[in-house]
Amino acid sequence: MSARRRTARVPALVVGGMRDAMLTRAAALALLVLCSAGPAHAFTVTDPLGHTVTLPGPPKRIVSLVPSVTEILFAIGAQDLLVGVTDFCDHPAEASKKRSVGGMLAPSLETVVALKPDLVVVTPAGNREETFVQLERLKLPVYRVNPSSVADVLDLIARLGSLSGREKAAEQLVASLDRRVKLVADRVARLPRPRVLYVIWPEPLIVPGRGVLVSELLALAGADSVTANGGAPYPRYSLEAAVARGPEIIILASHGSRQGVMAREKWERFSALPAVRAGRLYNADGNLMHRYGPRVVDGLEQLARFIHPEAFGARPP
Repeated sequence: MSARRRTARVPALVVGGMRDAMLTRAAALALLVLCSAGPAHAFTVTDPLGHTVTLPGPPKRIVSLVPSVTEILFAIGAQDLLVGVTDFCDHPAEASKKRSVGGMLAPSLETVVALKPDLVVVTPAGNREETFVQLERLKLPVYRVNPSSVADVLDLIARLGSLSGREKAAEQLVASLDRRVKLVADRVARLPRPRVLYVIWPEPLIVPGRGVLVSELLALAGADSVTANGGAPYPRYSLEAAVARGPEIIILASHGSRQGVMAREKWERFSALPAVRAGRLYNADGNLMHRYGPRVVDGLEQLARFIHPEAFGARPP
């Protein structure tokens, strides 16, 4: 799918009863208006959240305030277009060599402006609305993203491929990721679905609820998430409420080496829980499941091996 769309269109001509010569002159005038409407290379794109962004041409200088977008641009070979990233854009390692504009919540707008970007990519899941408003006041084109499903992730990769002129690389990456997702889903399709508690953050206890990427990944990996029907996307749970659901598997998202160990100790005290009795308390790399870049499929495969090791010829880890 091409992200490019002409910014001007010939208006429909109502000619009822007019002679052919008048129609010809009107058409010629419309063509003249079209040709003078703007720069020859200007095009308009619509971001995944439905906002229209008009650019003078294909972006050559991109600032990414979204770690997942940074990963995608590297994965499709468009890293040369990246002139600025956040402190959290740490994958691949080469991303940290790009000019930093600060954090996601409060990036340095002075640094962003100094980089003279053609486009700034942002997300409502991590950046503040105030940042979007300030960027637009500075006349910097803003492209919003916020995938909440695997299909959204693949769509974003295709969009960024088109936007950066790396359509072929993006197409190949999407096809590869899609094959891997289907392979996991096929392997676990006929297996029992254990009750799984996935912990995004330990204190306060935050879990995946309805309509979020992690909940979909758990379902694709062959699990019934015990919190997937929660009304909020990322509800807070009490420890008692989580234990009451009797999870057969508990997966703790790690956000650093010490955090993973400390989180396990808290859950291991509940020796009557089916997950603890069976020794099915796992630490997973949260960056794989929570960032919606290409590594999200690595996260899916990791979850599937935790939940159904028998489907992959292995013992439970």
